[in-house]
Amino acid sequence: MNKRTGWVFLIGAFLVIGFLGGSAGTASAHDFTLTATASCVNGAPVISYTAISWNPGGVGGSNAEIDILFDGVKVDAQPFTFPTDQFTGQMPAPSATNKVIVKGVAIANWDDGFLASDTPSSSVTVNVPSNCSPGTGRFTGGGKQVIVGVVTLTKGFEVDCDLHQPSNNLEINWMDASGGSHHFHMETFDSAVCTLNGNPIPPKSPVNTIVASGTGRFDGVLGYTVQFTLIDNGEPGTNDKAGFMVFETANPSNVVLAFPLMTITTGNIQAHVDQK
Repeated sequence: MNKRTGWVFLIGAFLVIGFLGGSAGTASAHDFTLTATASCVNGAPVISYTAISWNPGGVGGSNAEIDILFDGVKVDAQPFTFPTDQFTGQMPAPSATNKVIVKGVAIANWDDGFLASDTPSSSVTVNVPSNCSPGTGRFTGGGKQVIVGVVTLTKGFEVDCDLHQPSNNLEINWMDASGGSHHFHMETFDSAVCTLNGNPIPPKSPVNTIVASGTGRFDGVLGYTVQFTLIDNGEPGTNDKAGFMVFETANPSNVVLAFPLMTITTGNIQAHVDQK
């Protein structure tokens, strides 16, 4: 006799609701779970989600499509594919709402013959931030030089969300593919958006992410722009992230450094309260 059992539990501020199908309490071949969180990214609310298949299909097999819906509106469609049997995504949150039901629904049959209709849907109710206005604060390098891949931020860097001068200081050193060393020194700090998308504590701070730009000298020559992102994910700094791009201001196609956002390998990025 076929049974379905329901489950409801709380994860932090998020209510997660799902269903298991199968015989005598055993999960059927292709149940999946969905988790979702909301955060502020560059001053706007976004929802990030992850779907994980409990019982993967055959090697190389997949479900043709899992639809992701926000309050009943389809925003994404992705398959579970071997070997990870999961996927993640991020989409802007619907406007003018502080709660969103994120739902995943199988709409195609599995490779081993199980029907999409045999796969229970999974849903999550997410609380959306009501105020994603850019915050104030500042970012420094804690303890020693911050190293991420081939890029080194020199000790003593500081950038302020309100562009407060003269405290802003950013110097980047890196090696190119042939082993040559390069240097960028920021002379002017032009733009910054700071938001709280994670937990920077300690120390206490109203922000943990800065997306910013400035201009300065590349290998001693003026006329270059830096765009960078720094993220403080709390102590001891092993989950902090940084990413950089440096290019010729008058010719943006002349990129001298393109380093994607990555977890730092040495040092510590620290967010702080604003300091006038």
